Amino acid sequence: MLRLLLVLVAATGLAVLVPGIASAEGEQVIGTLQTSRSGPIEGVEVTVTTAAGDEVDSVASDEDGRWAVELPGPGDYVVTIDDGDLPEGVELAGADNRAVTVAEGRREPVIIGLEDGSRGGGGGTVRAVQLLVDGIRFGLLIAMAAVGLSLIFGTTGLTNFAHGELVTIGAIVAWYVNVSGGVPLIPATIIAMIAGAGIGALNELALWRPLRRRGTGLIAALVVSIGLSLLLRYLIQIVYGGRSSPYQVATGRAVDYGAFTLTNRALVSIVVSVVVLVLVALMLQRTKIGKAMRAVSDNRDLAASSGIDVNRVILVVWMMGGALAALGGVLLGLSDQVQWDMGFRLLLLMFAGVTLGGLGTAYGALVGSLIVGVFVQMSTLVIPNDVKYVGGLLLLIVILVIRPQGILGSRARIG
Repeated sequence: MLRLLLVLVAATGLAVLVPGIASAEGEQVIGTLQTSRSGPIEGVEVTVTTAAGDEVDSVASDEDGRWAVELPGPGDYVVTIDDGDLPEGVELAGADNRAVTVAEGRREPVIIGLEDGSRGGGGGTVRAVQLLVDGIRFGLLIAMAAVGLSLIFGTTGLTNFAHGELVTIGAIVAWYVNVSGGVPLIPATIIAMIAGAGIGALNELALWRPLRRRGTGLIAALVVSIGLSLLLRYLIQIVYGGRSSPYQVATGRAVDYGAFTLTNRALVSIVVSVVVLVLVALMLQRTKIGKAMRAVSDNRDLAASSGIDVNRVILVVWMMGGALAALGGVLLGLSDQVQWDMGFRLLLLMFAGVTLGGLGTAYGALVGSLIVGVFVQMSTLVIPNDVKYVGGLLLLIVILVIRPQGILGSRARIG
């Protein structure tokens, strides 16, 4: 029943996975100008006009290649770039303008194709390799957040729909410390992880432990987590707003590795994810608290009868889950910018990864998340990039039909 509820509630997340994310600050058109060889392109003039030809505004792309134009309201618009501002070696891959229809309260992304000659001889093989590398990076990022989600389920049985908000909170705390406080991103990330651990501990001590003492059932707890998710998400929107903002960090060009390219940001994200996940695996295998976590996850009553302080273990799990979710949020914000609902949009893929790997197993969450990340990115070979996250829901449904216990999960009779 929990798995079926998971699918039904996750399906509601599709509304935020399609183009045009709701914004609390009115209608906008946004975009990014970059190529794999040149990296982000700064200083290109972007002009937005109405369908009748009246100019709305004209802006220049920033150092990250990003631009955004506020619109007077919903309707049809034309976005045009000045190809004379493009750097040497970069050309338009088609027309210099795009017509776009913006619905009320939407931020509509606009893509204008650019070529730099880096794709000339590779064909589909190069694109497939590039998507594979991007999928591994994305899968590691999902795994970072999903490990905590899986451990929480394993030790408490709770399917926590508010876990995505821990991802968002981590990204936003780091953004405020980095941008508003002027602190470098690495110390800001450490502060965000400490904040994430504190919020995880607060969740356990103030909400979930009292509910467990009252004998609250798992279905009721699941409904509470959905309500908590909604509360936190819209509190975040009130405090942070509906904007999309980058961190203050140096922007580097993509490095050509032959069959694929990778920016320094993406490389750092992969290295950090691998190191942290290896440390988590070592902690679970070699340390006393790690062995206690696995014992509680396997059989909570037997662990308690063996002298393990179950409540202490669950508190540590919540703190570790919050810290890992915060780190995952920072890495996601580093590649996709910081947004108020970024964790909620990642939640579906986290559940898919946890379910594929096996509910309640940290190693299963890692394996499943990698598969989901690669699947989502590689799916753009046959489906539009704008709806690639829908593949995560499809994969989740297939998993539940074919192997509901997951890759590393074991069959169990319920009832």
